[in-house]
Amino acid sequence: MATTAQKICCRLSKSSVTFRFQSLLRPEARNSKCHKYLQSRQINSSAAVYGTIKLDMPSLSPTMEQGNLVKWHKKEGDTISAGDVLCEIETDKAVISMDTEEEGILAKVIIPDNTKNVKVGTLIALMVEEGDDWKNVEIPAEAATPAAAAQPPPPPAHAPATPTAASSVGGAAAHSGADLAGDGHLVGPSVKKLLQEYHIRASSVSPSGPGGALLKGDVLNYISANKLDKKVQVAPSPAAPKAASKPSPAAAPAPPGGPSAGGNYVDIPLTNMRRVIAKRLTESKMTIPHAYATIDSNIGAIAELRNTLKADGIKVSVNDFIIKASALALQRVPRINAIWQNETLKLSPSVDISVAVATPTGLITPIVFGASYLSVDQIGNTVKELAGKAKEGKLQPHEYQGGSFSISNLGMFGISDFTAVINPPQVAIMAVGTGRPVASMSGPLTKMKVTLSYNSSAISDLEATRFLEEFRHAIEHPQTMLAGTNLDSAAEAFAF
Repeated sequence: MATTAQKICCRLSKSSVTFRFQSLLRPEARNSKCHKYLQSRQINSSAAVYGTIKLDMPSLSPTMEQGNLVKWHKKEGDTISAGDVLCEIETDKAVISMDTEEEGILAKVIIPDNTKNVKVGTLIALMVEEGDDWKNVEIPAEAATPAAAAQPPPPPAHAPATPTAASSVGGAAAHSGADLAGDGHLVGPSVKKLLQEYHIRASSVSPSGPGGALLKGDVLNYISANKLDKKVQVAPSPAAPKAASKPSPAAAPAPPGGPSAGGNYVDIPLTNMRRVIAKRLTESKMTIPHAYATIDSNIGAIAELRNTLKADGIKVSVNDFIIKASALALQRVPRINAIWQNETLKLSPSVDISVAVATPTGLITPIVFGASYLSVDQIGNTVKELAGKAKEGKLQPHEYQGGSFSISNLGMFGISDFTAVINPPQVAIMAVGTGRPVASMSGPLTKMKVTLSYNSSAISDLEATRFLEEFRHAIEHPQTMLAGTNLDSAAEAFAF
């Protein structure tokens, strides 16, 4: 059956069954027993039948457990084509546009804009096929709980409490709880909100939805027919405090300049990205035996070569040379270019370097794929493009998932040296410090310190040392990084 039709939508509604083909059968299948059986069993129903398509919160990264639904680009009733962007979702790495391969009409948005901490797999919207009645789409029962949790009721307005207001609050309390929650009826979050705002019993409104579900239109019609107004919820006034007793001699005044009980503080919510970064760094330090090795390199030759390239209109940064030198060193010491998985070291077939980029929401590591085969200026262009997309939150998952080695460079911020935490399942990360002047017998030098953090379960001290030696050799002889590229002529001019 799967070979004769691309898709069959089926919906059981009470005692009726309706089958509908979305695509034509192939000619050889039109006279098949399956086709004749479906024709003989087709039953027409006057009830509306929908091929409902559920849209769930996707998992957009390996570490994603929940996400924030930032914004919907489509609204209810809009026609959806394959490839259309439906909404923006903030993951633990970036803000990603969610599209769909389905076609139809967006019938119901279950999770609204700016909803935080929506778990992966939660129903966020419903689609129906073109021609179906999208306004009366049936909302699944399981959608009520996530939506209600995602939309907490607004806080009550504070107003001066009077005896009359207090009595109205007491009366409102009598209509709360189960009376306003639906009396056993299936209600959505918008319906529940209306019932609470107008203090209406669900049992007072006649439901018209499928299976006795109470719809928002039913409540609005009831409000209009009875000319109801919103009920202002008034908070009861607190009891008058007892007369203040004399201060205890042991009580000492707060020190000057310290925070007071009524101090004005600014709450900054923790982003998904920072939460996941903290979790992964903690796991890394607790589960990976970190070892460290540091080496100094003379980067004076890079400064001279950059000036030569600049005169030819070619702009490259020190960071571009660092990435290229790391790629060459990884080729020569392949055990560093690997991942650690299931207590096994797995060598990577290509040199894919993750470069740490700071964004307003946290640190992310876009990947320069095949860095060993790229020229220095190609690496520079790639890093600029990825860094720009990272800061705008437009990185796609394939641009930051994976990688075989990481580089974190704080040299441009004046940090002389530091150690970085390994990004699992990678086995090593290199921390790069700033260039600093050093006096020597042959004259002033510019030295740069790098520290390799590596998994001592997977990498020996000898292998870590060999990698750093290969890196230093490439950095101190930058013309070797230009050989065989479109910058080769500049390299020859520099060498001679």
